Amino acid sequence: IDDWILFDASVVRGLAYYTGVVFEAFDRKGELRAIAGGGRYDKLLQTFGGEPTPAAGFGFGDAVIVELLKERNVLPSFDKSRFDTLVFALNKDMYSAAIDVASRLRKSGQTVDLILDSKKKAKWVFKHADRTGCNYVAMVAPDELEKGEVSIKRMDVGKQSSVKIDSLHEWVQDQGKDQIKEE
Repeated sequence: IDDWILFDASVVRGLAYYTGVVFEAFDRKGELRAIAGGGRYDKLLQTFGGEPTPAAGFGFGDAVIVELLKERNVLPSFDKSRFDTLVFALNKDMYSAAIDVASRLRKSGQTVDLILDSKKKAKWVFKHADRTGCNYVAMVAPDELEKGEVSIKRMDVGKQSSVKIDSLHEWVQDQGKDQIKEE
């Protein structure tokens, strides 16, 4: 544990709600400011009207993490996220079905973006899918759901078809074969 933890009694965190031990986390080189920091704050919840609750926590910012990733040349490109499929529920009543579809696709090995926002229109969803590089959009809509299906659009060619929800695993396997044939 000596390789990972250094006790420093001089560490002071600048937030008044700490009531005990505080800590900071640094990268191994120690060249950047703290990646994360936190500590004990037994009275924080009570201060905001909650029940007295002993607690500890931490927070970290993205700026130091990004610099660390850049320094090590491991910062991923976020130009295109390259999700396999974006799943979208047409309305709030479809949310649980959309979550089920996303889960089935993930269990079958796909990366999935799930949009649960009834304010988003289909036009926005397809533009978002295109901007983020999604290969497919799975639209969970009432008519298809009544038949136990989901409507799936292949973004590169615009082809759309209905797939039985219970057959999504097989659909994923077939898509892999199609990708191999086309390359």
